[in-house]
Amino acid sequence: MTGQKLLFVFNPASGKAQIKNELMNIIDIFVKGGYEVSVHPTQKKNDAFYYISENGLRFDTVVVSGGDGTLNEAVNGLMSIDIDKRPKFGYIPTGTVNDFATSLNISKKCGVAANDIISGEPFSFDVGRFKKRYFAYVAAFGAFTDVPYETPQQSKNIWGNLAYIGEGIKRLPQISPSFIRVEADEKVIEGEFLLGLVSNSNSIAGMKTISNKNVSLNDGLFEVTLIRNPENPLSVQFMLSDLLQKKLDSKYIYNFKTSKIKFNSKESISWTLDGEYGGTTKRVVIENIKEAIDIRVRNK
Repeated sequence: MTGQKLLFVFNPASGKAQIKNELMNIIDIFVKGGYEVSVHPTQKKNDAFYYISENGLRFDTVVVSGGDGTLNEAVNGLMSIDIDKRPKFGYIPTGTVNDFATSLNISKKCGVAANDIISGEPFSFDVGRFKKRYFAYVAAFGAFTDVPYETPQQSKNIWGNLAYIGEGIKRLPQISPSFIRVEADEKVIEGEFLLGLVSNSNSIAGMKTISNKNVSLNDGLFEVTLIRNPENPLSVQFMLSDLLQKKLDSKYIYNFKTSKIKFNSKESISWTLDGEYGGTTKRVVIENIKEAIDIRVRNK
């Protein structure tokens, strides 16, 4: 591996800024692993995306450290590079929740994650395409999906997951359903929905997904969960009971797999991509790009 070039992009403000205390150890691990290392601390939002898309071709491996937002920028940067020239990927999670890392069993300890990038095995994971953007593990609309990107970074640093819960409670009075037509394969579903998830993950917002045991990150399929709007307070209780019991298909919950899905709504709805704001739209086609990026993960 001697002589290979590695680009290390990190978000110095992610999580509790723990990367600052681990930086020299991480670089030392990479150098001892035979890499010529270049380091770039992100300076502002979308910096990881632009830096990787503009410079990624010069490197054999790109390693990113940060939360899910930094991860999303990195994935978009890598996807801007032709697949036959796309560098290998490594991820050191330092965010508050780190859903993607949880799904791939990537260590939250920086030194361990760095060593796993050096000595681990390659794994090709699916990437979602949302119009001209990409996401690593989830595209979502509806109730509470704005919480991760609206929660102040200072609150996340101090309170962790509790910060998300606090922001969610403040938004309860603002929740309103959206009437949406959903098309996937031969399936057509219409109705008012509180929440929709198009995911490729065992964990979302730090919690296990409803289809946790049936998730594969490289099968070319999304796990889709749609939650209907309950008609009255009693219906809310039934819906919550179905969620707690993980009833994958009920009157209020739809759960299925697909490689491509279309959403059409009467009004523009807001989306999040990997917990970051994804824009508003009335129509969108979401596609799964099978095994799009090679990442180094811990040996099984």
